Amino acid sequence: MKPMHPQLPLLNQGPALAPRGWPPLRLAFRPFYLLAALAGATLMPLWWAVFTGRLAPATGLAPSLWHAHEMLFGMVAAVVVGFLFTAGKTWTGLPTPRGSQLASFALLWLLARVAALAAPYPVFFVLDVVLLPLAAALFGDLLVRSRNLRNAGVAVVLSGLGLANLAFHLGASGALDWSPHRALQAALALLVVLETVIGGRVIPFFTRNVTPGLDNAIPAWRERLLMAATLLGLAAWLLDGPVGLTAVLLGGAAALHAWRLLSWAPQVTLRRPILWSLHLAYAWIPLGLLLLALSLWLQLPVSPALHAFAVGATAGLLVAMMTRTARGHTGRPLQVGRAETLAYALVAASACLRVAVPLVWPAATAGALVAAGACFATAFALYLAVYAKWLLGPRADGQDG
Repeated sequence: MKPMHPQLPLLNQGPALAPRGWPPLRLAFRPFYLLAALAGATLMPLWWAVFTGRLAPATGLAPSLWHAHEMLFGMVAAVVVGFLFTAGKTWTGLPTPRGSQLASFALLWLLARVAALAAPYPVFFVLDVVLLPLAAALFGDLLVRSRNLRNAGVAVVLSGLGLANLAFHLGASGALDWSPHRALQAALALLVVLETVIGGRVIPFFTRNVTPGLDNAIPAWRERLLMAATLLGLAAWLLDGPVGLTAVLLGGAAALHAWRLLSWAPQVTLRRPILWSLHLAYAWIPLGLLLLALSLWLQLPVSPALHAFAVGATAGLLVAMMTRTARGHTGRPLQVGRAETLAYALVAASACLRVAVPLVWPAATAGALVAAGACFATAFALYLAVYAKWLLGPRADGQDG
């Protein structure tokens, strides 16, 4: 049977085009990956300064809210926008933002990040709520004009992230009486859904491409069941559904994701870091779902589950996809070196420290947080060291993009 989601390559195909414009503004992945990696390398040191009282956001946000918001709606959102506008050009065959339009999007993102630390809250509010809805509208327009409705769900998730960000600001500013923490949790749940969809397309596809004779396609009924269980479980959690039912749904979704991952044959990728990094990051999704189920059933802290999603799955998939797509779209081989392999390992180590230590050795949590932050920041600093020159320069093969 055919898999539920069509396998879509993410690298440009078709006739070569003459390069035009300043290289960093030719495709969205260039400025947004660069900005996201810069955020990844600096947000952790800044978080420690905020957490210890050495730095106070002018917005008045509590340290935990500032940290979570900037990771999700700052760093992660940059990669999501850069990735979707880059992949969207391939998926639809239509031009995506470049040049001055792309520069304005990147500048808006950067101004919002500065405002999160240095501006009064109303300024931060206005600057920060614009990018995601605008990106969702432009991405949706691409899909409509190209009649590419198979990706409509991706546009819905992008719109949902924009709404979650608005909900965060309305709650954090006191304009409405709801918890900004719940808005952050909703955003994280939407990212898990997006990773489920995109991961289901690209991870088995990339694995199959380099493994002759491998059949790792999953029957459509299993994919539909997995998506339904994931959506229902996460929705029940966000809506404070019955504890027993919610835990069962989340546990079932965890089992289906684990089955999916094993069906993709991760064992064949052990000598290919550019592939095992994707499988390893995806493994944090079933683990996060299981931890979330256990946190409800056994009344345990929810933080380990949230960081399994945020650091293990999301950051792990980000660094893996940022290396692969940046190499492909700058005309370089899809093979990584020691620096990238170390970056993959450091993000995984950061996730292990942040998730496992508070559960099994609570007394060592403070030290684990420092070590996890250092691993995370170093991973993205390594990415910058290798990729900044490629993101800022022309393609190695002389093509546009």
